[in-house]
Amino acid sequence: MSGVWVFKNGVARLIADPSKESLDQHLVDSARVRRRRVLVYLPCNQVISSYAELEQRLQELGWQRYEEAGCHRPDLIQFHRSPSSIHLISLPKNFSEFRSTHMYDIVVKNRSFFEVRDQPA
Repeated sequence: MSGVWVFKNGVARLIADPSKESLDQHLVDSARVRRRRVLVYLPCNQVISSYAELEQRLQELGWQRYEEAGCHRPDLIQFHRSPSSIHLISLPKNFSEFRSTHMYDIVVKNRSFFEVRDQPA
């Protein structure tokens, strides 16, 4: 079986003799489906665009940066509610690697204060 596998909406199909147009259209369709997500702080409808903004909002909600020696991973930024709490938010140190999975972790632990939305076009 030769050709190109195309994945769209969770369905895979094999295009045996792909033309440039059909593949280009598939790429355009895929770009429409993959929308960038943003984390929104609900009390003031603020889109979080940096860790400085996020840390300020988390601190207002009682979260602290987790800095315990020996347990801290250098590639992560971590927040906890209190030293004895089991709740922990782990984020990549580089904000450009901040993904929707990290956003949803924040939302689950702060339901009334954050929301994940599709970024406006």
